[in-house]
Amino acid sequence: MAISQNEDPKLAMPGAGLPGIELQIARVLFALRAWTHDRQRIDALFRQERALVADLVRSCPAGRLGERVLTPRPRGLEDSSRHWSVLMTLDHLRIVNLACASIIRELSEGRVPAGKASTADVKPSPDVTESVLATYEASCDEVLAAVASAKNLDAAARFPHPWFGPMSARRWHVLAAVHLGLHRKQLEAILAGLKRRV
Repeated sequence: MAISQNEDPKLAMPGAGLPGIELQIARVLFALRAWTHDRQRIDALFRQERALVADLVRSCPAGRLGERVLTPRPRGLEDSSRHWSVLMTLDHLRIVNLACASIIRELSEGRVPAGKASTADVKPSPDVTESVLATYEASCDEVLAAVASAKNLDAAARFPHPWFGPMSARRWHVLAAVHLGLHRKQLEAILAGLKRRV
């Protein structure tokens, strides 16, 4: 379903989370991924999803990167995140990537970061510009660099995610890759919505 960029759809508040059963399934699938994938496999997944995102961004029609599209809610994403543009999606990924990189660095050194993770605090600006194309790419580099330099991704320090609870640096690495894949699917939906518009 596509709506005008000027319309204001009725969506859940940022930070509302996922429906209960979906959250339980997400926790099981996330834990399974963390148990069965080592650092190299997660790095490969992150790089693969990054390449797919880049292909999708390049395929967006000229001048339409900032056009918001109301999409069906993909599994794993909050309702408040489904009226975004390509640029807004990249801005969100930039914010989350930088947070993950910082958390990975701190936890791998045995330090617990200050503050609290919140899904409401990582929403993008609707006024984001094409400058985010470069800063998003830089944020992907930050994640890869943080993991490459980590002394111990399984250090005892933990930092809680609002959906998945206390997590090690390795699990935050897994989150960065899985999160990129979720929003790659969202970009596919946004581009499909743009194609349906006159």
